[in-house]
Amino acid sequence: MASREGERSLRRSPSTEAIEDYAKAIYAISHEREGLVLNGEVAQRLGVTPATATSMLKRLADLGLVDYRPYKGVNLTPAGERVALEVIRHHRLIEAYLAEALGMDSDRVHEEAEVLEHYISEEMEALMAAKLGEPSHDPHGSPIPGPDLLPPAAERRPS
Repeated sequence: MASREGERSLRRSPSTEAIEDYAKAIYAISHEREGLVLNGEVAQRLGVTPATATSMLKRLADLGLVDYRPYKGVNLTPAGERVALEVIRHHRLIEAYLAEALGMDSDRVHEEAEVLEHYISEEMEALMAAKLGEPSHDPHGSPIPGPDLLPPAAERRPS
């Protein structure tokens, strides 16, 4: 299983933001329904063409982040799920911090978190979580993955 250190270096590579956005989109879609996530669903979620999505999904497969099945769809690998959960944790902690510590309106925090989620360090993540008392939910009521990067209990699939 990939370490957080390895994922930190992944976030520093040139196309990391796109990689994280794809992992997050696949994670979200896979928790909305059963089965493989279709390339077209990812394309629609991210506002890209199906060809662009397919190209990136193949790249994610080369990186070991998804199991890609041509003409069928994808599943996140354990490493891909950790990347998704890391960026989701960052996003939701940022939303909570902006709302609670800075008093930003909850209808604005999502836009800010979409940008910042890709750029905060692990140290900043830990400081925000500690300042907020390791919150369990963001201002919109979505569960925040813990520092262990396990899916929040509300999002875990039965084994």
